[in-house]
Amino acid sequence: MADITPTFAERTKASLRETLLEAATTLLAARGHSGLRMADVAAAAGVSRQTVYNEFGNKTALVQAVALRTTAEFLEGIRSRFESAPDLLAGIHEAVVYTIEHGRENKLVASALGTQVGEDLLPLLTTRGEPVLTAATELATQHYREFLPALDEPTARLLAETVTRLTLSHLVLPTHTATEAADQVCAAISPAIDTVSTME
Repeated sequence: MADITPTFAERTKASLRETLLEAATTLLAARGHSGLRMADVAAAAGVSRQTVYNEFGNKTALVQAVALRTTAEFLEGIRSRFESAPDLLAGIHEAVVYTIEHGRENKLVASALGTQVGEDLLPLLTTRGEPVLTAATELATQHYREFLPALDEPTARLLAETVTRLTLSHLVLPTHTATEAADQVCAAISPAIDTVSTME
């Protein structure tokens, strides 16, 4: 049986990447996309600029890696809310509340939504937000079908994408509290869920 324990080199590389991503996240939140320089990421992480280029290739790839890391953090939180929920609608409500509250607290998302310097990060959630939308929709679709096996794949995906888009809309344009936003999302989606539930 093959040994799947990470080698020291692999652990070191993963640690380096995490350090670089954390440094880049902090700098992006403070300076925005246009103000991010690879040399500053290197300095903040205590490595050479060439090390940053060796790890990510260019600034665009680094920013994409930061966005994926932040998305993964949100998805883990959403997953845990669904796993502890008593039913699908409760899971959706908890996931929406978490996403909005965490989004308002997350330094990168908060910078994109609330500061002038971070405005050039906003497309990562809007016009260039497809990776975020796709990842969240995939995760939600899986949980919807676990709670309601009668849901076919296309319907589950449609409901999941609808909830994700509504949640992102509330996050980008915060006119309600997180709980109020979750209430609205659930009110919009519950008729469809109730219809499927009666079929089981």
